[in-house]
Amino acid sequence: MLSFENTEVAFRYKSNPDLSRASMLFHTIASPGLVKIGKSLTYFALKLHLPIAWVIKPTLYKHFVGGETLDECEKTVKLLRKYNVRSILDYSVEGGKDKETMQRTLEETLRSLVHAAKHPDIPFSVFKPTAFASQQVLTLASENTSIDSPTADAIRFFRESVEKLSLTAFENDIPIMIDAEDSWYQPFVDQVVTEMMEKYNKKKAIVYNTLQMYRTDRLEFLKESLRKAETGNYFLGIKFVRGAYMEKERKRAADKGYPSPIQPDKAATDSNYDAGIAFTMDHLDRISVFNGSHNEKSNRLLTELIAQKGLHRDDDRIWFSQLYGMSDHISFNLAEEGYNVTKYIPYGPVRNILPYLIRRAEENTSISGQTGRELGLIELEKRRRKNI
Repeated sequence: MLSFENTEVAFRYKSNPDLSRASMLFHTIASPGLVKIGKSLTYFALKLHLPIAWVIKPTLYKHFVGGETLDECEKTVKLLRKYNVRSILDYSVEGGKDKETMQRTLEETLRSLVHAAKHPDIPFSVFKPTAFASQQVLTLASENTSIDSPTADAIRFFRESVEKLSLTAFENDIPIMIDAEDSWYQPFVDQVVTEMMEKYNKKKAIVYNTLQMYRTDRLEFLKESLRKAETGNYFLGIKFVRGAYMEKERKRAADKGYPSPIQPDKAATDSNYDAGIAFTMDHLDRISVFNGSHNEKSNRLLTELIAQKGLHRDDDRIWFSQLYGMSDHISFNLAEEGYNVTKYIPYGPVRNILPYLIRRAEENTSISGQTGRELGLIELEKRRRKNI
């Protein structure tokens, strides 16, 4: 019987010192004030080129990141696999600003892709579109307005990068997921990803698009994507997430005077997300689903749909995933019951991965939300171990 309350299963890969460090970390980032001060000090230190790795690496970095290189991540990959949890290594250095950085990011992403193809415990590869084009370039491409020559070159580089990654994924038979971006420059990303699906998903889902289900238009977009796939005779790979840019999306809509693209509240987002999962499960003959959720209800829904349809729990068209360092009670209890589970593990140099770490800290600055849930389960497991 699936239970997300089994802390023994959830944290058995963590030692007592690991649990204590996690507890201290979540207590710290539960304070919005401390996180705001820490963010300011971090960016100030970066601007002055001060050494900060000695502070970041044993704390936030160690909890949320696999390592600086693919080789450094191997210890974590092997540890998780002992408990039937597999890994997705995400090179999380944020680029898009200059050609040299983008080229280095492309080369490292290709290395991680080939590495995954050869590694039985890494079933997917992944990249973020803004690693290969700036937000401005993607916005201009999405608006389909007249562009100058440098912008045309930048768009061409983006297309060529996505094509190279998709082709390499196809040749190495390793699925590749393309993360979602802000709504105003997602249209061009959707267009390019759809083109890659048409080309490389003829036999199965290799290229996966990501749908942020807090957007009001994504359920209809999913249905339209299925119609295109059926007409074009190719398969869909769909990664579901709720979304991470709500305040920014609403502010831009208000500033520019167009309707907010975001659902009005959490209940509407949850309903939209679950409707997308249910729709996908009704069309598994054409769609493979990747459930990237920290929501217990949505994860339980997917397990119930698997049972209702008489499918094997390890059906390779259905995957569950949570971020490394979060929601272990979901990941490890699902894995214990035989479902396909991955942890999304970012990697990269400490200084370059700081934007990712700051986002993780900011997302967890609520004792009543995710942080409170994480802390409560950690403390429960600490008490259980103490009473053994």
